[in-house]
Amino acid sequence: MLWSANSLSNLSDGLAFVSMPLLAASMTDDPRMIAGLAVMYSIVRLTVVLPIGVWVDRVDRRSLLVAANLLRGAALLAFAFTIQFGFASLLMLYVVMALVGVFESLADNAAVAILPSLVRRERLDKANGRIAAVQLIADEFVGPPLGGFLFALAAAAPMLAMGSLWGLAGLFALALPRRTADAGPRPPRRSVYAEARDGVRWLVRHRIVGSLALIGALASVGYMLPFSILVLVAEQNLGLDGGGYGVLLAFSALGGLLGSFIAPRLRDAVGYRWTIVASLALGAMTLAGLAFTSDAVVAGILLALYILHAVVWNICAASLRQRLVPDNLLGRVGAAGRVCGLLGLAVGAALGGLLATVNVSLAVAAGAAVFAACTLVAVFALRRGIEFSAD
Repeated sequence: MLWSANSLSNLSDGLAFVSMPLLAASMTDDPRMIAGLAVMYSIVRLTVVLPIGVWVDRVDRRSLLVAANLLRGAALLAFAFTIQFGFASLLMLYVVMALVGVFESLADNAAVAILPSLVRRERLDKANGRIAAVQLIADEFVGPPLGGFLFALAAAAPMLAMGSLWGLAGLFALALPRRTADAGPRPPRRSVYAEARDGVRWLVRHRIVGSLALIGALASVGYMLPFSILVLVAEQNLGLDGGGYGVLLAFSALGGLLGSFIAPRLRDAVGYRWTIVASLALGAMTLAGLAFTSDAVVAGILLALYILHAVVWNICAASLRQRLVPDNLLGRVGAAGRVCGLLGLAVGAALGGLLATVNVSLAVAAGAAVFAACTLVAVFALRRGIEFSAD
C-alpha cells in the first residue's frame, strides 16, 4: 500500500515538473517570475522541514501521510477549476505551489519514517530500492511527457490529473496500519523547535548517521555544481539541441533504474561501507569524464552511471538511517539531514553558476572533486561499527 501511494504521488510529481513551469509561462513573460516559482518552492521546503520532522514524531504517521496527500490533491483540484473558469492568477499559482511544497515535505518525511514499521530490517534495502525504481519511472519517463501532453490539451488538465493522483495516494495510505500508542506516561510536550533540536543533537552526536548527513550535504553540492548548468554542457560541449538534451536526460535515468535493483545485491555482497564508498567513487569518476568529453554518446553513458551511483548511495543511506535512528526520532533526525541536503543544493547551484561563467567544464570538474572528497569521508568516517550496527 505504501509503494502504491508513493507510485501515485511520484507520478503527480512528474506531471508537476513540466506543467507548473508551463502554466507560469502562459501567465507571464517575465523570466524572473517563472524562475521564482522554483526558488519559492525551495525556500518553503527549507523553512518547514524541521517543524514537520517534529510532527512526524508526534502524530500517527499514517494519518499525516493521508492528510498530506488529500490536502494537496484538494488544492490542485480547486486550482484546476479556477483555471477552467478563468479566475486563475500568477499569485494563486505561487500560493498553490507553496502549499504543495509544505505537503510534499510532510508526505516525504512520513513515508520514510513509517517504512521501518512495515518492513523487516533485513528487507529495508529492497523496499527502498522498489520505491526508488517507481520514483524514477514516474518522475523521469512517464510524468514529464504526460504532463506536457495534458497541458497541450488544456491548461487545467494536468492540474486535475495531479489532484486526482494525490487524492488516490491518500486513499491508498488509509490501508496502512496506525502507530500503536506507547505504554506509560507521556513526557511533557515542549515547543516545536525545542523538540527539533533533539533531532539535530542526536544527528551530530551519532558518528555513522552524522557522517551520512555530512556526506549527503557534500554530495548535494557536488550534484548541483554540474546539474544546475547541465543544459549548457549539453549545448556547448556536446552540441545538443533541446530535443537531444531531453533524450540525454531520459537515457541517464536508465542508470538509476538499474541502480535501484542492484543496490540490495551490492549491499549483501560487500556491505554498506564499501557499497557507499564505491558508489561515491563512481560519481567522482563519471563527472570527471563528463568534464572532458565532447561525445554525446559517451556523455549519456557517463550520466547513466552517475545516476546509478546516486540511487545506490541514496538507498544505502536511507536504509542505514531507518535501521539506526530510534523510531521516536526518525522524523526529526530525517528533517535535520534534509536541511543539510537542501542547503547543499543551494550552495552547489550558486557555485555552479559562478564557475560556468568561466567555463562550463570547470563546474563539472568541481563536482567531481567534491565527490572525491565524499569518497574519502566515507572511507574514514564509516570505518567501524557500520555493518554491526546495521545488522
